[in-house]
Amino acid sequence: MSQDLSNATFLGYRRENGRVGVRNHVIILPVDDLSNAACEAVAHNIAGTMALPHPYGRLQFGEDLDLHFRTLIGTGANPNVAAVVVIGIENGWTQRIVDGIAATGKPVTGFGIEQHGDHETIMKASKAAKEYVQWASELRREETPLSELWVSTKCGESDTTSGCGANPTVGNAFDKLYPHKATLLFGETSEITGGEDLVAARCRNDEVRERFMFMFNRYQDLINRHKTSDLSDSQPTKGNIEGGLTTIEEKALGNIQKIGKECMVDGVLDKAEAPTGPGLWFMDSSSAAAEMVTLAAAAGYVVHFFPTGQGNIIGNPIIPVIKICANPRTVRTMSEHVDVDVSALLRKEMTPDGAGDALLDSMFRTANGRLTSAEALGHREFVLTRLYESA
Repeated sequence: MSQDLSNATFLGYRRENGRVGVRNHVIILPVDDLSNAACEAVAHNIAGTMALPHPYGRLQFGEDLDLHFRTLIGTGANPNVAAVVVIGIENGWTQRIVDGIAATGKPVTGFGIEQHGDHETIMKASKAAKEYVQWASELRREETPLSELWVSTKCGESDTTSGCGANPTVGNAFDKLYPHKATLLFGETSEITGGEDLVAARCRNDEVRERFMFMFNRYQDLINRHKTSDLSDSQPTKGNIEGGLTTIEEKALGNIQKIGKECMVDGVLDKAEAPTGPGLWFMDSSSAAAEMVTLAAAAGYVVHFFPTGQGNIIGNPIIPVIKICANPRTVRTMSEHVDVDVSALLRKEMTPDGAGDALLDSMFRTANGRLTSAEALGHREFVLTRLYESA
């Protein structure tokens, strides 16, 4: 019998803006690549903090720069984050990110390196980080209704067992979460190719459908402008092909299983945009694992379902990533990466409902504080999406 979620709760951290997180991070956030060293030095100085180095943030412009700011502000604003220290080479862009995060009400402060140098910046930032981490250490979880949980999904290294087992497990869990007003997310625009009509048919109304098709066609146009005569090095990947998927259409049909059978697509988001209400949302996003999960975290999601076939090992510094696998070989050879083993589905020793309930059980345990395998193994892949080259 399926779980009764009508009175389900989890233990989360209530933030200043009312959102609820399941982690309590204090992050040291670089605005640009030049500030990575200072951020990592601060995180080295102050136990309990975490730096998020990345290679971008210089000479970006237009929509690409807007996405950069939206992603970094969203990362700091995520309810899994208690407080933020922002470090940038220049004061202007640093303050822009500080102001964006401060709009949530959470503690945040910024430091510019120019006219101060690394030594002074690291000293001042370390003092602020120490105060934040001690303050955050006294915050306590509180019982919270399921309706306040935001859950995203993206799959990786898919194979034939993904579409038959792991992805439908996510779909089963989404179908159970959806009636209880949870806020859900899927994306991977290129990996819907060949199944876009199925997603369009699930859209709530014509407005949502038109927005979805606009995003899908925009991505297709991008791929068509830059592709070679053969996309098989990327879609499907070599791992997909080894796992038995021969075309992007086969991959798409398995991918779409993650949105279940009952959910409607209630809205469409651009990259790193936050939803405005509960339901299932589609985000136009890269199908690269680290990029998509980073965008989901920047949009405010706090738990991520990641079904894998051949064995993707992705993690994220902000959002706990729960791995689901139905491939017996992967479960055997990469067991340290798997949180929910649903390979019994293929042996008919587990029902789809049972698999979905197992995932939901893992979700609640994770939300209540249990570390995922990716967290325990130290996987903190933080990868920003770029739209085009810098000036």
